[in-house]
Amino acid sequence: MAHAARILLYFLFAGIGLTLIASGLMWWFEASRRLARALNTALGKVADAIVYDLGGQKAAGLDFTNGDLAIMWKTGAQGLVFTFDEIEGAELIVDERVVARAQKGESRKVLNETHAQASKVTLRLMFNDVQTPEFELNLYGDISHNPVHAKTAAEAVRIGRKWLSHIDAVIKRMPGPSPYPPEETEVAIAHEAPKRATKAPAIPPPWDDDDQNDTYDNEKY
Repeated sequence: MAHAARILLYFLFAGIGLTLIASGLMWWFEASRRLARALNTALGKVADAIVYDLGGQKAAGLDFTNGDLAIMWKTGAQGLVFTFDEIEGAELIVDERVVARAQKGESRKVLNETHAQASKVTLRLMFNDVQTPEFELNLYGDISHNPVHAKTAAEAVRIGRKWLSHIDAVIKRMPGPSPYPPEETEVAIAHEAPKRATKAPAIPPPWDDDDQNDTYDNEKY
């Protein structure tokens, strides 16, 4: 009887141990944590701002210190890192309509409504890149019980508006483009150089010296 009780205890402890291990693995490999680890690895530090699209297994993170924006998809298995000067802008799309935008060379389109009754909210990031010119994250619309996801359309709009503010600030702090193409910059500077040169003093004509000498000679004699 005692031997059977010991066997039952062994099975009980083994079951508890396996449950704890399984729970730990589920926690470690949970989608938002995997995406966060991938973003931190790509940026080389903890991201200063993160936005998730768990339904699409995607996320984006900002590094304000080094000036980078990382995007991840396939739950962090693939991704790209863009510098701030490669960011073209961002759009907030509510029910297939662009309601706010921040883009280079344009005045910011401000969001005036909360869109509390919206059925879908999407953040579109735009880059100066041929292969990946756009990257969309669905902030609201898919059913998700994960706390990182917005529970209401109004909350998703607020998250999207905050990211638009980040992108707008990034665009405004980037230096403006040169008025000349890169290959013409040195030529343009060379042409402008004479305009900035100091004007040399005028040399008096030779007859002025003769007049001064004649005057001196007349006074002497």
